[in-house]
Amino acid sequence: MGHVILFYTTPFTLGCSLNNAELRGIVEAGDILIGGLLHLHTDKIYPKTSFTEEPAPIICKALLLDNYQLVQAMRFAVKEINRDIELLPNITLGLHIYDSCAVMQRAVAGTLQVLTGHGPPVPNYRCHRGVPLAAVIGHAFSTNSIMTAHILGLYRYPQFGIWETFINVAPQILELILASSSKQISYYATSSVLSDRTLFPSFFRNIPSDAFQSQGLAQLVLHFGWTWVGLVAIDDDYGQQGIQVIRREILKAGACVAFTENIIVNQPDRNAPHIVRVIKESTAKIVVVFSTGFDLTFILNEMLRQKMTGKILLASEAWATSDFLLVDKYSELLSGTIGFAIPRGTIPEFKEFLNSIHPSMSTGGEWVKIFWEEAFSCKFPDLKNLTGASVTSTKQCTGAENLENIQTSYNDVSDLRSTYNVYTAVRVVAKALQDLTDCREGEGPFSHGRCSDIWSFRPWQLLHYVKKVRLRLSNGRELFFNENGDPPAVYDIVNWQQRPEGGIKPVKVGSYDTGAAIGQVFTINASAVHWASGGREVPLSLCSNSCPPGFRKAALRGKPVCCFQCVLCPQGEISNQTDSVDCFKCPWDMWPNLQRETCLPKSREFLSYEEPLGVTLAATSVSSSLVPVVMVGLFIHFKTTPIVRANNYTLSCLLLWTLSLCFLCSLVFIGYPQPETCLLRQVAFGMVFAMCVSCILAKTIMVVIAFQATKPGSNLRKWTSNRVSYLVVIVCILIQSFLCIVWLSFSPPFPEHNTQTKPRVIIIECNEGSPIAFWCMLGYLGLLSSVSFIVAFLARQLPDSFNEAKFITFSMLAFLSVWVFFIPASLSARGKYTVAMEVFAILSSSWALVVCMFVPKCFIILFRPGMNSRERLMGKDRGLTHNVK
Repeated sequence: MGHVILFYTTPFTLGCSLNNAELRGIVEAGDILIGGLLHLHTDKIYPKTSFTEEPAPIICKALLLDNYQLVQAMRFAVKEINRDIELLPNITLGLHIYDSCAVMQRAVAGTLQVLTGHGPPVPNYRCHRGVPLAAVIGHAFSTNSIMTAHILGLYRYPQFGIWETFINVAPQILELILASSSKQISYYATSSVLSDRTLFPSFFRNIPSDAFQSQGLAQLVLHFGWTWVGLVAIDDDYGQQGIQVIRREILKAGACVAFTENIIVNQPDRNAPHIVRVIKESTAKIVVVFSTGFDLTFILNEMLRQKMTGKILLASEAWATSDFLLVDKYSELLSGTIGFAIPRGTIPEFKEFLNSIHPSMSTGGEWVKIFWEEAFSCKFPDLKNLTGASVTSTKQCTGAENLENIQTSYNDVSDLRSTYNVYTAVRVVAKALQDLTDCREGEGPFSHGRCSDIWSFRPWQLLHYVKKVRLRLSNGRELFFNENGDPPAVYDIVNWQQRPEGGIKPVKVGSYDTGAAIGQVFTINASAVHWASGGREVPLSLCSNSCPPGFRKAALRGKPVCCFQCVLCPQGEISNQTDSVDCFKCPWDMWPNLQRETCLPKSREFLSYEEPLGVTLAATSVSSSLVPVVMVGLFIHFKTTPIVRANNYTLSCLLLWTLSLCFLCSLVFIGYPQPETCLLRQVAFGMVFAMCVSCILAKTIMVVIAFQATKPGSNLRKWTSNRVSYLVVIVCILIQSFLCIVWLSFSPPFPEHNTQTKPRVIIIECNEGSPIAFWCMLGYLGLLSSVSFIVAFLARQLPDSFNEAKFITFSMLAFLSVWVFFIPASLSARGKYTVAMEVFAILSSSWALVVCMFVPKCFIILFRPGMNSRERLMGKDRGLTHNVK
């Protein structure tokens, strides 16, 4: 005996009540039976139990017209298969459908009733002798599916210990064990637990597991940039497992959950007041709801009572297309709702079949009469006391009413989703049975190539073929099962939009297909989505407003990561994206703009010939260098005059040429620093100024020696030769040259980009290489200048006519003053102004020497020629002219 079990669900209510204790369901005879556990009623009344008498049966209320459509879908599928001469020829499928009323006790009773084939269930007995049970299309709710799956999957494989015990007791028990080893194919139970092949080895379904739906809903949340969402779930396996997957996926992606609340089905109000209060007080605008349509109505009614608006609900597949909720009453609350729905399908000629049923039918006649009363708001006299229906009209049903004249969710075939899945489940069973019959002996899948007999197949044999089923559906998809009994995950993404004529309807705006090519698994037409506000702009759901570029997110203590404050990036750092977690530094040659959102190239600074300061200094340097040259020419022209001869003509000319070079060496400091110019800058400055100061020192020493040599008995006359002055100059130059050679050999200057002095500017400058060598060179110049100053200061009282000591004293004082003031000024200056200060110091000190030492002499030569005579000079001291040449 072979078995397969298919599970089934649907929403939407019509007011009806019925004590179903006397109803045995629908039974249609056949060679092979397919069972059905459907819940035609969605609400129930539990009678009080006194424990003094047998408990009264549960009273089922609120008949679902569209669930009754599911019953007809099973009947239509079986009828269609039986008429097909190619599919299961000479074999007739039969039905045994039971109404579970969405109650666990009735689900168990229905399972046993389908297994035993007896009205009141008789465990361990099978009344349908010789008629195999091929499949049970089972319950809609995951919790009930799990329970019945445990029952129906107990004997999926032969269990020899139990087999032996049962054989010893009664032969009928063996038959029941084999019959109850059913495979279970669910059309609606979506709990991911049912994919566990260890617990449910024979469970199949033709809609995806909730694990796929939950992942898709999480992607939907993240696609629209919602980082602050609330979660509401029904407190059963379906809701709790689904919401946990969504929560995990949302948190993994960096979004946050504002709250998680449960719809408690055991409470009359479903915990609605508390849930709605939490939703209302939360700043989250998006609420994911994992629930059935019926249980959601309690929440929606409470939202209406509290006059709450402004929230967008995300729907799970259990209510995403629920006709039960598509009423004007909920239009304002549900407009803009977006969620996942089971893909729709089409069943040709199904509408005509639906409209063909009549109360006179022998099959399921009692159910037809109950449906007829609901559809036409009338009463059959013989059912007035039996049904307990809520219809108050005194109109009597005649049976002449025509279903084609009314339009209800029962005969609406424009959006077949759950119904199509029930229809598909029956086709899957038929395809598996057909594959079983097509087996060729010797080529079969079982031991020794054996095949199974269609009239006596075992459950595990049919299970093999169910696993291998590949069925082409009317919507073009191919249905098959993976190793966990799950089909490919395919969903429609639907958006609830306002109809022009009023009311709302779900409109497909995208799809989620895990079998699609990479990049097309999740597709949605965002422009087709209508939000509750009436516009196309995606609503925001944030705990904190996004941080613009230029800011970073700083976490708030005790709050989720989605709750933060925006902090401006520190100086020198940027963030170029919204909601940046960190700021980062710009490259070394770039700097943030004022908004600190992008890096701009830093301006490059150096003392250039193209700017006014550089041009002015360069022009001053060149023009100043001509002054000593003119003075050299003047000295050459008047070299025989006493005043020129008295001031050591050779040293004076050498000093003037050196001063001209001092003016010109400042040009090396202007312009873009190149490696060659950096090597030349300070060395040229040090050498020419060492030459200049050493000449002055030599002149000063010669003045002192000359005057000391005129004293009677002095031994210094031999030192008055020009060779002594040249020797002083050479020695001083050699010392400076040695310092510069050592400097250039071990740590020469080099160009560098200074980014530290001015944050927004790259200062292109010459690094001195060794600061010690630089200050040694500069210190040596200071030493020479100081010695010259001291010697000249001590000799300042000598006769004026032949004494340069006073002029040397003033020139050295001016020279030292310039450089003493330059040092602190250069330390306070930045960038090109440091170089400009050094150029200015060079020019100033050079001019100090020119003015203090040579301008008075040139003035006498040009404008006081009478003072430039031998007689005038001899009148002061005849002895000096004899020795100083």
